[in-house]
Amino acid sequence: MLAGPTAVGKGTVAADIRRRYEQIWLSVSVTTRPARPGEENGVHYFFVDEAEFDELAATGQLLEWAVVHGRHRYGTPRAAVEQVLAEGRPALLEIDLQGARQVRQNMPDAFFVFLKPPSLDELVRRLVGRGTEDSEERARRLRTAEVEMAAESEFDVSIVNEDVRQATDELVSWMGLTPTNPVDSHR
Repeated sequence: MLAGPTAVGKGTVAADIRRRYEQIWLSVSVTTRPARPGEENGVHYFFVDEAEFDELAATGQLLEWAVVHGRHRYGTPRAAVEQVLAEGRPALLEIDLQGARQVRQNMPDAFFVFLKPPSLDELVRRLVGRGTEDSEERARRLRTAEVEMAAESEFDVSIVNEDVRQATDELVSWMGLTPTNPVDSHR
């Protein structure tokens, strides 16, 4: 399970894993937020409306879910996670702090990794640099990030995301896999 503050690069690390380590199954979260440019439904997220999300939550189809940044809801589809784990395959959930706490309650044997930025200044630079949020949304996300950063001690290990490839390989290593055998050979 991978969590960390907004703009730390969770999605970028997950995309690097998807590209280089096809043996690792990545959970695709459900969200009520609109897709960002380049995001594909069913690949990056399952984009649903509020009513669809309500139904998934009410019927127990989500392993965890939360309102993130006080605005949109995100959740992890339960059935897919349970199936992959039953098959004994390596799985990765990319979620927020609230979701990580719920997973800790539901799956206490899971391994929890906190992805952190090299510095708070770098986190701000990344958030502003991606240009996907207005100033009000950036301020909301930075307030949330401060709370999330303070929760680092709740995780089994922390990885500094200074270099995506290095952070990915460290995560893969913690998953018990050999990072020197990626799917591609683009070195």
